Amino acid sequence: MQAITRRLGHQSSTASISSFKSLYALSDHHYGVNNERYVSTLATKGVGHLVRKGTGGRSSVSGIIATVFGATGFLGRYVVQQLAKMGSQVLVPFRGSEDSHRHLKLMGDLGQIVPMKYNPRDESSIKAVMAKANVVINLIGRDHETRNYGFEEVHHHMAEKLAMISKEHGGIMRFIQVSCLGASPSSPSKMLRAKAAAEEAVLRELPEATILRPAVMVGTEDRILNRWAHFAKNYGFLPLIGDGSTKIQPVYVVDVAGALTTALKDDGTSMGKIYELGGPEIFTIHELAELMYDTIREWPRYVKVPFPIAKALATPREALLNKVPFPLPTPNMFNLDEINALTNDTVVSENALTFNDLGIVPHKLKGYPIEFLISYRKGGPQFGSTISEKVSPEDYP
Repeated sequence: MQAITRRLGHQSSTASISSFKSLYALSDHHYGVNNERYVSTLATKGVGHLVRKGTGGRSSVSGIIATVFGATGFLGRYVVQQLAKMGSQVLVPFRGSEDSHRHLKLMGDLGQIVPMKYNPRDESSIKAVMAKANVVINLIGRDHETRNYGFEEVHHHMAEKLAMISKEHGGIMRFIQVSCLGASPSSPSKMLRAKAAAEEAVLRELPEATILRPAVMVGTEDRILNRWAHFAKNYGFLPLIGDGSTKIQPVYVVDVAGALTTALKDDGTSMGKIYELGGPEIFTIHELAELMYDTIREWPRYVKVPFPIAKALATPREALLNKVPFPLPTPNMFNLDEINALTNDTVVSENALTFNDLGIVPHKLKGYPIEFLISYRKGGPQFGSTISEKVSPEDYP
């Protein structure tokens, strides 16, 4: 009896499907695997043509499966947001606590952001987080050394290891290495020398890799304007390393993330090239500090610290780093490597590839990119020391 019921049920469902197909004129010819619409379009250059389903929004399927090393950092959150926004699946390797990546999971649809715990010193662990990817993005970086991780290991050896594993993988279509503006084997900064060595190692293993060299990045979680504003509010002054005349070309972090995704989506024209990503304006350290003070509405007060004195203040931490049995505090204003980097100007080279070559117009800093600094104003966003004499009692809420 059960067998008859199952047979009748099968016949009924088959008949229903047949009638449905006849009603809507469907056929296996149009919806089968032989239809070219369902054939893979993977190629060896670029991934811009991989967008296969949807209108391009976060609920689409772009075909990109990107492993983003360093996704939990400052630039990482913006890169993940840009990738998820266009419907890519993002694999997020993390080595810290489970809380380190939770802010990223909200940036994509369910299952789109996939956190994966890994050990950066274990090759099998790295291979596991790259196994299903077709794009690898290396954002790993640190602006100071610790007892466990030095600049050479973090910036150079890690990048070289990722490039070698990507080469062995065979299915990695794009590799993007994020370096630093000013990276050079002759730089006085140990970090910038390690970044230059990483670029050389990556291009040796993967000549088709894309190298991005962003200048110092500014944004809500940045480590320059936030640090300055916090120090100025707590101590009433800001130390200027040297005489504040060193030139830098700060860039809005969202523009850097946009440049990365633009390079990723092209037809391969950015492969094997190095881009220097600086903002549209060049500032001296003093001019940038003036902009910070103007935004937080405080009277500028500076103490100029000559380079020899600044290095003397920063040297004890570096000397004791691996000689004491406990971790040392994170350097704030007096980071020896940053002080060494400030002895040279850091601006985009004259003949370098820039934002313009990627079709991007970077934002000027004044305005929205540094609007987050209003949280440091005394009395609330609408007030501050420098305008307090202009505010009438009627203006207070």
